[in-house]
Amino acid sequence: ILKTLNSWFWWENIWMPVNVTWAHFVDRDGLVFPKPHQLYATIPYAFVLLIIRFFSERYVAIPLAKALGIKNVRRVKPQPNPVLESYFRECSKHPSQSDIQGLAKKCNCTVRLVEKWFRRRRNLEIPTVLRKFQEAFWRFSFYLTSSIAGFIFLYDKPWFYDIWQTWVGYPFQTLLPSQYWYYMAEISFYWSLLFTLGIDNRRKADFLAHVVHHLAAIGLMSGSWCGNYVRLGTLVIFVHDTADFWLEAAKMFNYAHWEKTCNMLFIIFSIAFFITRIILFPFWILRATLYQPTYYSTTPVIAYFLFNGQLLILQGLHLYWGYLIFKILKRFIFLK
Repeated sequence: ILKTLNSWFWWENIWMPVNVTWAHFVDRDGLVFPKPHQLYATIPYAFVLLIIRFFSERYVAIPLAKALGIKNVRRVKPQPNPVLESYFRECSKHPSQSDIQGLAKKCNCTVRLVEKWFRRRRNLEIPTVLRKFQEAFWRFSFYLTSSIAGFIFLYDKPWFYDIWQTWVGYPFQTLLPSQYWYYMAEISFYWSLLFTLGIDNRRKADFLAHVVHHLAAIGLMSGSWCGNYVRLGTLVIFVHDTADFWLEAAKMFNYAHWEKTCNMLFIIFSIAFFITRIILFPFWILRATLYQPTYYSTTPVIAYFLFNGQLLILQGLHLYWGYLIFKILKRFIFLK
């Protein structure tokens, strides 16, 4: 069954233009092609990023937070109590008054002590401001570094200025070392975010959305790697990262209660978001993926529909997030 599924997945009609096979993707004559097995390296790279994150949060983020006036609040842990802990995990974090009285009798203690235990236990579930600052600092550091590196990698490439160049010579486009490391770093970063979802600040409203987003990002980048859509892939990555670090910076100053700085950074983020994801992404990237391939091939491969379907869903999310950002800006401007 696995062999059959594997042969279906790598069926050349899914990935390749007409009269092109996987045999053509052997390095030759100075041409280097991306290889699917190279994606396995993103897992160990993700653990390297986790080590970097640990040291950056501990030795850079914490001193920076203290310099900005964020204090490390130490929460009092409740006394170990297996009965109350079991109820807290399996039944409810907010027991009713009758349940509290029953638990008090079961534990042979007062109602007030049970209420106090649950209050302290709930407080442990809430991440401290310092912890939130550390997470925002890590994401800010990565997105900023990725944006700078992306610009350095792309500014002298012809397809950065002329989007038609992304298809010239396709699929026989050589893989550059900068493109390799750009992809490896981005995929590894999203793997690392998946690995730490259980210990990071848990967002109840959009926890599932984060899981789906990270998996979709890994899937989209991995698929574009296998199909050698690397030129377009690097442009998609660059367009997204250039807005994100402004948002993480705004969060950091929000945690520090630097209101004016936070507001200014959020306005910059909003402008960057609308330029990159509401204007550039649909009228630059999507135009290149939907419209331009028809000039190079009269029979689009299945991957054309798969990738464009995902990119259109992504644009739908951009419009939804843009609407939410617009609502916040409207309240900020008119209601202060």
